[in-house]
Amino acid sequence: MIDRMKVAENAGMIVNGYAFTREGRTVRVLNLNNPDMATVFDSNGEVLETSMSDIEIRIAKEYLHNNAEFLED
Repeated sequence: MIDRMKVAENAGMIVNGYAFTREGRTVRVLNLNNPDMATVFDSNGEVLETSMSDIEIRIAKEYLHNNAEFLED
C-alpha cells in the first residue's frame, strides 16, 4: 500500500492533488486522491509507465508542463 503522506512529503511539487517527484531524468506522478492512479514521464514528457486513463495523463502532463519551473529536484 502506498503511503500518501510520505509521497506528499517527498514530492517536488503538488498541483491539484497530484504529487510530482523528480527521479533522475524521470518524473513520477501520483494522484493523492486515488493512489492507484500513477504515471512516469521521461525528460521529454513521454509516458514510460502508467495506470492512469488517457484523460488523467493529459491533465497530469499539462500540470507538469505549466509548473515545471517550480518542480524541485
